Amino acid sequence: MKFYFSNSKSKEAIEVKEYLVSKYGQNQPEDADIIVPIGGDGFMLKNLHDFHQLSKPFFGINCGSVGFLMNAKNDEDLKILVKQSHETILYPLKMNATDSNNKSFTSIAFNEVSMMRQTHQASKIKIKINEIERIKELVCDGVLVATAAGSTAYNLSAHGSIIPLNSNLLALTPISAFRPRRWRGALLQHNTNIKFEVIDNINRPVSVTADHSEFRNIVKVDIISAQKSSCKILLDSKHSMEERVLKEQFYS
Repeated sequence: MKFYFSNSKSKEAIEVKEYLVSKYGQNQPEDADIIVPIGGDGFMLKNLHDFHQLSKPFFGINCGSVGFLMNAKNDEDLKILVKQSHETILYPLKMNATDSNNKSFTSIAFNEVSMMRQTHQASKIKIKINEIERIKELVCDGVLVATAAGSTAYNLSAHGSIIPLNSNLLALTPISAFRPRRWRGALLQHNTNIKFEVIDNINRPVSVTADHSEFRNIVKVDIISAQKSSCKILLDSKHSMEERVLKEQFYS
């Protein structure tokens, strides 16, 4: 079993990588059987973006804070831990956006695609679901679409629903919505086509972010599921992703 180890910039992550490389050796990502990001959830997301096209499984080791997508540091044999781990498949979103100069942007997001106002003015956004207008004018700080894996991140902070991984659902969640005042979002099938259109983008400019990629002065966004860009995450058999999602729903 060949590993490629990558680390965040924290002192702890650097030390863990040095130890693991000395014990198991280092390989290029293309030649490795397993990619091992060492850091936090943000660093895992970076590795998913950098290496998802290699179709390699990822076994993250947590040297961050939350570590929802990571495994705890362990003195056991890494090869045994990997063999005994549970496999979870993450399906990202594909985002196509157009700015006020008619320039197009494409990106994928394993957590969420979020739109946010750029000034003190609230944003006004029209929402279409499968080409049908569902909200004529959402007045808000922003709005996001989260995958099941990303439902415990920004989506949860915005009071969106936590989604079990095997549910094939997406969370559509407003961020500080003013109108419609009682709208709290929606759960949608993963193959739903979601479109956002910015109203009065000159006076109320809006940016869009797909995980860590941000684009500004956006006028429209089209979001669909990117099934072909799926990634395999390996998690400790004693602490599967499904168990982590379940615990989050009963966290106090």
